[in-house]
Amino acid sequence: MCSDCGHIAYVNPKVVVGSVVEANDGRILLCRRAIQPRHGFWTLPAGYMELGETLEEGAMREAFEEAQARIEIDGILGIFSISRIGQVQVMFRARLAVNGDGPLFSAGEESLEVALFSWEQIPWDELAFPTVRWALNAWKAA
Repeated sequence: MCSDCGHIAYVNPKVVVGSVVEANDGRILLCRRAIQPRHGFWTLPAGYMELGETLEEGAMREAFEEAQARIEIDGILGIFSISRIGQVQVMFRARLAVNGDGPLFSAGEESLEVALFSWEQIPWDELAFPTVRWALNAWKAA
């Protein structure tokens, strides 16, 4: 609250939505970031929720923006509160939607490349954020 005029300004946490997206063969979709922070590191398709969309719509939009992937949401995987950066991250379990020719994906504007990884192939030392690791471990545990 401003001591001069009494104006109250609220600073609220940002909501991030994303998904651990699984292909039919069990591999996981990861995106190599083309933007800062953590340019060049691997992440899940995720980003800030926008006004006027549901959590699920936001997660599906982010998967399309970052990986040109159409996904089907299977349910909430986990909710991660990161107070030091003012974020609440809602991560879903999802599957690649399949068309007649199989799943389609490619790098969107925010990704250098996208790829499917088996659990053993995940580039653990090149993950962009701790929450990526947390979500992947939650997916594996589930």
